Amino acid sequence: MATNPENTSRGLLQVNAVNIQNNFPISNARVTIRYRGEPDRVIEQVETNSSGQTVQVSLPAPPVEYSLEPQTIRPYAEYDVVVEAQGFVPLTIDGTEILADSTAIQPAAMTPLGDGTPAEDPVVIPDHTLYGSYPPKIAEPEIKPVNESGEIVLSRIVVPQTIVVHDGVPTDSSAPNYYVPYRDYIKNVACSEIYSTWPEASITANVLAIMSFTLNRVYTEWYRNQGYDFTITSSTAFDHKWIYGRNLFQSIALVVDEIFDNYLSRPGVRQPILTQYCDGRQVSCPGWMTQWGSCSLGEQGYSPIEILRYFYGDNMYVNTAEQISGIPASWPGYELTVGSRGDKVRQLQEQLDAIAAVYSAIPRVTPDGIYGPGTEEAVRAFQNIFGLPQTGAVDFATWYKISHIYVGVTRIAELV
Repeated sequence: MATNPENTSRGLLQVNAVNIQNNFPISNARVTIRYRGEPDRVIEQVETNSSGQTVQVSLPAPPVEYSLEPQTIRPYAEYDVVVEAQGFVPLTIDGTEILADSTAIQPAAMTPLGDGTPAEDPVVIPDHTLYGSYPPKIAEPEIKPVNESGEIVLSRIVVPQTIVVHDGVPTDSSAPNYYVPYRDYIKNVACSEIYSTWPEASITANVLAIMSFTLNRVYTEWYRNQGYDFTITSSTAFDHKWIYGRNLFQSIALVVDEIFDNYLSRPGVRQPILTQYCDGRQVSCPGWMTQWGSCSLGEQGYSPIEILRYFYGDNMYVNTAEQISGIPASWPGYELTVGSRGDKVRQLQEQLDAIAAVYSAIPRVTPDGIYGPGTEEAVRAFQNIFGLPQTGAVDFATWYKISHIYVGVTRIAELV
């Protein structure tokens, strides 16, 4: 229970409420936070602002050391969250995970009320894979045979706009399929399989392995070539653990935003490498990365590529995808800041102004192709809302985050 005396540290929780139909933020939603399994004990009650976000609430959590060494004690506290908003079906989320010294972001996608709208089933977040018991990965060759005639495979490495996740084992036809933006999928998996308290190099190494594995499934169309209608499953025996509605951790999300177009390669191999791994405590896997081992190496000062080569061999290297799907315009390749001019600035301003029409805390921008103080102010407000460093300048992560939110609130992707 979260009330035990081990919970001597604290973590932060922010709840983000949006309309599930259009991704618009929901303001003035009431958010009630309780200890897991103690429905009568309210810890905190807060409301969302014009961006659909609560303040960051400080909550008790076990000491950070618990998440840095493999052990049987649960290193995170669990909380239940109820979100209520006028005109929407109330949403209950059971098991939001809070780690010490970490910021957890709990998404709350709410359904508008309508005639006969049923009550929402609670979102239930199961144990983290490093703490709970899950089936180990069934070993596969890290490079897949590709039959040039007959199989449909991509000719280039492309970051897809959407991952279709089958929430069960491949043969379970009753399991639902979820359509998840690629970056959101990677963040969800990483937050389900590693801890946000780990060194940044360890987080980065694991994120690279997750992305490379996922892009291998995309590139080889692994499941579609077996007659299935999805990209990947949520089963740890076959793929990675993806959990519908789970909270994300800001430190992991930031890493994904900065490197989401990367994957892992070996010389002379076209496809992204199917980088398999295990936890290294409950399961051993010679020749693969162990997650706890990656944490230890990160604490010893290893870089992400050094961690990966320690486990996968010296001929592993980081590559960059040739294309990112589903975006209105690609990043120019350099930082946009005050004084920048041209079409890329205008594209940025057009997207930012469309977002500002929905997120009123962002000042409106006139798309004139000139990056002035007004654009800088709007960028800084955007970065504040979406958990990016508030520099007022547009780097790779900010450009694609703006693009991601723009696509979400304008539904431009559905017209393509």
